[in-house]
Amino acid sequence: MKHSGEEHARIAAQGTVLRCQVGSGVHGLGLPGAADRDEMGICVEPPEYVIGLRTFEQYMHRTRPEHTRSGHDDLDLTVYSLRKWVRLALDGNPTVLLPLFVPESEIVTITHIGHELRANAARFLSRRAGERFLGYLRAQRDRMEGLRGGKHTNRPELVDLHGFDTKYAYHMVRLGLQGVELLETGRLTLPTPEPDRSWLLALRRGEYTRAEALARTGELEERLAELCHTSFLPELPDATWADQWLGDTYRRHWDESHAGQSGTRNGTATTAR
Repeated sequence: MKHSGEEHARIAAQGTVLRCQVGSGVHGLGLPGAADRDEMGICVEPPEYVIGLRTFEQYMHRTRPEHTRSGHDDLDLTVYSLRKWVRLALDGNPTVLLPLFVPESEIVTITHIGHELRANAARFLSRRAGERFLGYLRAQRDRMEGLRGGKHTNRPELVDLHGFDTKYAYHMVRLGLQGVELLETGRLTLPTPEPDRSWLLALRRGEYTRAEALARTGELEERLAELCHTSFLPELPDATWADQWLGDTYRRHWDESHAGQSGTRNGTATTAR
């Protein structure tokens, strides 16, 4: 039996239905010469990893060794099983929702299942997502203010240069902006539209102070908290549809994979999706 890491890499590669960029580049907030590349994938795992004893929830690949900061042009890739991704998306995880909204130019791989996911983006959205955005925003603000334990930065060079971690700060404000947009419109605009994009880039370059970043965060937090009660989005996502769709999708994918393997054995050409 292959090493589990190799086996999980194979499952991720062969079963991918959607893979795209999710880092600073897709937000339009990367700085020249400083951008690594963060990608997220979603894959359908084989039957034995769903109804058998083996498990697959996610596969991670990093150009750099573990616990080493990524540098320019490095790749950080996380590929979730479709079931895990759906659970996280229904729960409103901000990063996990990004593949539903990235522009087509940022998509690396997509199949008909990936297209179905993106076409049904609205079914994953709810005021619960707003609560998740709000929770992450408050946690990041508290860490920046020193109200929670642990360091909020692994970028001492930015602290030395600007007095605070400007990259951490711009991520904090971006989270608030996107949470507000999602609850107001049911969409995320990527890359970040103006004038917010220019404001965030200026913050990242150190052209705003820590106090100004925290003040902007406070305004967004207040608006987001209000929208968690008043947004037009439903209180909860459509988990009933997601459950049915998952079952149908897994069966369909396995049937197609089995038919493709049979066709290959019989010498029949099959079309890759």
